[in-house]
Amino acid sequence: MLEALFKLKEHGTSVKTEVIAGFTTFLTMAYIIFVNPAILAETGMDFNAVFVATCLAAAFGTAVMALLANYPIALAPGMGLNAYFTFAVVKGMGVPWQTALGAVFISGVIFVLVSSFKLREVLVNAIPHSLKLAISAGVGLFLAIIGLKSAGLITASPVTMVQLGDIHAPSTLLAVLGFFLIVALEYRKVKGAIIIGVLGVTLLSILFGLTEFKGVFSPPPSIAPTFMQMDIKSAMNAGLIGVVFIFFFVDLFDTTGTLVGVSHRSGLLDKDGKLPRLKKALFADSSAIMVGAALGTSSVTAYVESAAGVAAGGRTGLTSLVVAVLFLAALFVAPLAGTVPAYATAPALCYVAVLMTRGLAEIDWDDITEAAPAVITAVGMPFTYSIADGIAFGFISYAAIKVLAGRYKDLSPAVLIITALWLVKFAAFG
Repeated sequence: MLEALFKLKEHGTSVKTEVIAGFTTFLTMAYIIFVNPAILAETGMDFNAVFVATCLAAAFGTAVMALLANYPIALAPGMGLNAYFTFAVVKGMGVPWQTALGAVFISGVIFVLVSSFKLREVLVNAIPHSLKLAISAGVGLFLAIIGLKSAGLITASPVTMVQLGDIHAPSTLLAVLGFFLIVALEYRKVKGAIIIGVLGVTLLSILFGLTEFKGVFSPPPSIAPTFMQMDIKSAMNAGLIGVVFIFFFVDLFDTTGTLVGVSHRSGLLDKDGKLPRLKKALFADSSAIMVGAALGTSSVTAYVESAAGVAAGGRTGLTSLVVAVLFLAALFVAPLAGTVPAYATAPALCYVAVLMTRGLAEIDWDDITEAAPAVITAVGMPFTYSIADGIAFGFISYAAIKVLAGRYKDLSPAVLIITALWLVKFAAFG
């Protein structure tokens, strides 16, 4: 049955490999089931209800991606989008959280419509090859800065923006040890090296008293406080058009960047650099946005942490299906899932970053009109802490450089349209 559903042999993988990859992806993104409720609770939403909504929305979106598109890519409420939801829309603009959920739902409806008319597919396939390579590398660098921060190796600085963290902290030393362990095991071709590293750091953390073992089972809380509480009518107010646009636009390119970056790393792009079954993959996240809003959480998007599972050997939707099941299981074993500290998953993110940045080697460095926008794209993601902004910088610089260099024939209509939309977004909404 699994072979018929996911075509494991065709993708050169096995059930064991896919299951290990699923566990790996889940462990690197399990933090969202605790972080997302904490952020959204700032709006007045019930923490426990959002916890349940987060697990269910992630499970739904990831299962659709698995069964419909057959990709090893997991979905969950997006970091950044939840912060925008809370601090910019609800607290900044004074919009009730119910209305903000309505805006998220509307953005999901627009996603479905755009995906149905293949507009999204055209936009994704229009990305120049050099930018696709840069997006893959940029996602890797983005993972690196997340991993280094989680490990405590870097921290914020009011003078230099970032600086070296406390390298004497036991948690930081454990994270470094975990990274060395993963790299060494991968070199020795040990299966499941990443998950061994994550669980190994977690076990040492418990033994050294740095992490509290929080138990195993607990009944899932009630979702009633947030379920179907979205206010669509109020969200259709003219004053919130900009909010809906930003939810739509940012999630579009966050998901696009993740799909392209992770798919390139896993060898899923075809010979023309395009993503097969793209329409189905895009439907997975657009439908998950609507379902997530109905359950009571901010926009659901594809997760860059999926690259960890790909690095562990995941190549099909079976990896995603395992992740979906684990998100459902997290409803009942929340204490156990919460035992894994952030610095235990940091080594996995940093290792995947090493693998993904090699995409830069395939760029045509002899053509500066291709290389310069690619570098801008790659470094823009970690330095703005946004996949979407990195892609925006890449498109704008790509179009501007090509025109000024007299290479405007290299620009397709789709690239010009995307560039124009980004310029409008920055001009109108910042």
